[in-house]
Amino acid sequence: MQRLRVRYAKRGRLRFTSHRDFSRAFERAVFRARVPMAYSSGFNPHPRISYAGAAPTGSASEAEYLELALAEVVVPADVHAMLDEALPPGLDVLEVVESPGGSLSDLLEGSRWRIELALPRAEATDAVARFLAADEALVERMTKKGMRQFDARAAVVLLEVVDDASSAVEGRTTLDVVLRHGTPAVRPDDVLRGLTAVAGTDTGEAPLMTRLSQGPLLADGEVGDPLVPHA
Repeated sequence: MQRLRVRYAKRGRLRFTSHRDFSRAFERAVFRARVPMAYSSGFNPHPRISYAGAAPTGSASEAEYLELALAEVVVPADVHAMLDEALPPGLDVLEVVESPGGSLSDLLEGSRWRIELALPRAEATDAVARFLAADEALVERMTKKGMRQFDARAAVVLLEVVDDASSAVEGRTTLDVVLRHGTPAVRPDDVLRGLTAVAGTDTGEAPLMTRLSQGPLLADGEVGDPLVPHA
């Protein structure tokens, strides 16, 4: 059995696709593309696809990952072309490589996000400074286990206001955020709630959140590439 790791993007309106909707679309895509999938055993077999670190619904992403189990050995570039042809625009395959073994999920230790806000730069800069100076930023979110309270500050490795194309528009600000993955996972919208909790800042409606990368957290706080072999 061959295993392939796939990096794909969710762009444009497809960022509103839920993980369940995406998994159904992807299963249909591998069927249409005639990828030689391995299937689970049992009464109702399914293609063997393992998803890892899916972004929240409503977030765009350039760094979503999954792993495929194939029934025969194929060239990764051929699978890349077949999948890209079968998936709708906005769900775009970026890279396909052979798996070296081990757990893909264990490599996804952190994420880098770009958050675009309808918030003046000076106000955002002050809120970020107050957030980073705080010992904790308690927020609440409904989870599968009910309402949970957790510390958004503890997961933030980096948070800063950056120059971006959207920052040239008056009243808009771009944040660069690196988050450490944990349980429960702190999401970028949790960080925005944390800014409100600590600084009383209204971060505005409909922020645009885009995951730029996810992978191993490096010693300098950067996020590495999980598809590159690591020692």
